[in-house]
Amino acid sequence: MKLLILDRDGVINKDSPDFIKTPEEWLPIKGSLEAIARLSQAEYDIVIISNQSGIGRGLLTADMLGQIHVRMLDYIQQHGGKINSILFCPHHPNDECVCRKPLTGMYEELGARLNTTFQDVFSVGDSVRDLVAAKSAGANPVLVKTGNGKKSLKKIKKDASLKLDGTLVFDSLASFADALLNLEI
Repeated sequence: MKLLILDRDGVINKDSPDFIKTPEEWLPIKGSLEAIARLSQAEYDIVIISNQSGIGRGLLTADMLGQIHVRMLDYIQQHGGKINSILFCPHHPNDECVCRKPLTGMYEELGARLNTTFQDVFSVGDSVRDLVAAKSAGANPVLVKTGNGKKSLKKIKKDASLKLDGTLVFDSLASFADALLNLEI
């Protein structure tokens, strides 16, 4: 099994400080759908692991999140790609749950489901919490500069205590897919 983990907002679709609350607000980042299609066709099992605190904040329901994901999956499928699974944390940041990134609860759930570790697995995100969770779970963190990525890159460079130096950095999911599929990483 070739497993690949992706964050959603800021990696696959445009992020919003006001949260993605409806299917119409879900807009793909240029090249991300094609990148997922190429990775799927190269037999990667792609799993999305995403914080969705908009639910815990009362901004959308789990049903509406499901509708947003149906739109996303439809777009990905139209481009020839496939998502194998979606794990999300619906909790408010103050809920002290174990699933919200930067904690590793969703990774642990995925590992148990698949009976696997994350050694040699890339986990792509645009925020420091994505990278910390990936690294803590034993995956290889990858930062993309879309979404919050440029801000996160500055934070990584300033704060050595994050221990994220050496993290692979790409302009976008599309450029990461190019490098991975061309065996450059």
